[in-house]
Amino acid sequence: MPTAPADYQTRYPIDFPNIDPAVRQRVVQLYAGDGGKARAILYRPPRGNPRTVILMAHPRADFAHHYTIPYWVEAGFAACALNTRYLNNDTMMLHENLLLDLAAAIGFLREEEGFERIVMLGNSGGGSLFAYYDAQARAPKGERVAAPPGGGPPDLNRFELPPADGLILLAAHPGQGIVLMGSIDAAVADEHDPFASDPELDMYDERNGYRTPPEPSRYAPQWLERYRAAQRARVARLDAIARSHLAAAEQARAASKRPDFAAAPAADRALIQRRAMRPQIMVIYRTQANPNYLDLTLDPSERTVGSIFSPRPDLFNYHAFGLAHVATPEAWLSTWSGLSSRANLIRNLPAVTVPTLVVGAMADQDIFIADAHAQLAASGAIDKQLEFIEGADHFMRAGGSRA
Repeated sequence: MPTAPADYQTRYPIDFPNIDPAVRQRVVQLYAGDGGKARAILYRPPRGNPRTVILMAHPRADFAHHYTIPYWVEAGFAACALNTRYLNNDTMMLHENLLLDLAAAIGFLREEEGFERIVMLGNSGGGSLFAYYDAQARAPKGERVAAPPGGGPPDLNRFELPPADGLILLAAHPGQGIVLMGSIDAAVADEHDPFASDPELDMYDERNGYRTPPEPSRYAPQWLERYRAAQRARVARLDAIARSHLAAAEQARAASKRPDFAAAPAADRALIQRRAMRPQIMVIYRTQANPNYLDLTLDPSERTVGSIFSPRPDLFNYHAFGLAHVATPEAWLSTWSGLSSRANLIRNLPAVTVPTLVVGAMADQDIFIADAHAQLAASGAIDKQLEFIEGADHFMRAGGSRA
């Protein structure tokens, strides 16, 4: 059985540390139905040809060396680690395009490699991605999503979406937009100023129950209710900003098609054409502000104070690195909006009827115990099961109160 090295806790958390050099590895370039390019590594045991393959993918993270791969191969399965067209860059990410990447991978594994069974491994943000895919794959053409929330291609009714045979949800997000709506800072008072803040909605203000980590904070139920409503309202405001940018670009495209466009002054034509290119980029400040990070009485588990990014989310909330900081309006609506994104795990799971295993991590600081129970309840599968790994953090490392 593969074992973790002594320095596993300090390694890049998604990667396995090493693998048997006898394991067969094949690098594959995949082209989706719209021409988008993705890459995968197909792992096989040193001997034999497994009939079942585990397919893993994340919207943007590098899963080429996912930490579960040595274990799947050791158990006699093949493993396919897919990196999507948006690897390490979600600024322009459309989840609808991601479904085409998954379709290319499943088609390759089924038709070219001859695997009889394909099991989708939805880890972290991959959970909502695979559920969205499977729900669309099982919908007949004509009833699928015809356009992303911001408009434009792809129309999923125009593409083949071959189904898979099973689903594992491993520390799975309920949707990147849903996670963000739980962690976006409701106290932001000006979307153009990262320091403008409403003190009455600031979870990092001691008057609202905050205490400096590692001391836990405590937030009153009435305050939490106001805070969660304000988070949702901020997402709605950002949705409105995104749609206003898209409307301006659409107006410019319409102006460029008017009969009198060619007669307009060159400078006017250039300005209209530039605006039609949709140049607006959204900057979203302060996305590390979930009260669950600091108040351990909320959805109790084995986790410790902090987020998956930092033991001091109060400071990391202002860091340049983080969730959804830079996005096109289309990417915001398709991926990061908890109100508009269709990559919503709980909404899609009822349509996913393949055998499903939900695995939660008891010390996860990002996905909570209630999330795993909600996933099991929402699953449309008859054959479904829920398991928890004690003492495991979001990346299945030893963590939390048991560490």
